[in-house]
Amino acid sequence: MKYFTIDWYKEMQVSGFLVFPETKEEWNESIEFYKAEGIAYKKNHKEDLESRKNDLLKFLPETFHPYIFDGTLGMDYPSPELRKMAEEWQSSYENRMEDLFKVYNNYYQSIKNKLPKNVVTLHDNSLHDAQVTSFHRPSKETFEMTMDCRGGFHYFTDVKLTFLGVQELSEPDFLEEAYWLYDEIHSTEKGFELNVLFDCPLKEFTIKAENVLIEEIK
Repeated sequence: MKYFTIDWYKEMQVSGFLVFPETKEEWNESIEFYKAEGIAYKKNHKEDLESRKNDLLKFLPETFHPYIFDGTLGMDYPSPELRKMAEEWQSSYENRMEDLFKVYNNYYQSIKNKLPKNVVTLHDNSLHDAQVTSFHRPSKETFEMTMDCRGGFHYFTDVKLTFLGVQELSEPDFLEEAYWLYDEIHSTEKGFELNVLFDCPLKEFTIKAENVLIEEIK
């Protein structure tokens, strides 16, 4: 089972879109801010809503669809009915996500002792927001990836990952300059499987290997 997929990420973005100011005063303040900055709020929001339309229709219940089709979702301060719908959906979404993380964490803890030490380090030292600067496959069983981690949460320098004993590798051509978002580790008979969700472009990447070397490039 894959946990952190493109659909999982897109639903997360829908959740972020469906957040409203708590009070009318806060709403008015945000609108005044846009005006002061010369930002055409309604025009920008309409374009944003249109770009998200398919995902909103996919992940939100049908009760939201009229607001999506007529372009009013988030355009004005929400009515009590719309706010209640949004709060109920957000509550359900947050519970599902909490359960998902709990299930994955329990699974990971159950396999952690079976994984090579470097694989545990790869997973536990987050590469979130690191950017791929290069990748190379010097041999059938080896795959190299260099990451700029200065904008990330760990290392804060360039890091080279060398996967050893590669058994499977998804198409990597999109990787250069892509951003590492989320990852998950699975145990296999001959090592591990790493699934990574990248952004720019939004793609899923999978590699199965025996081990990985992690080298900080100062």
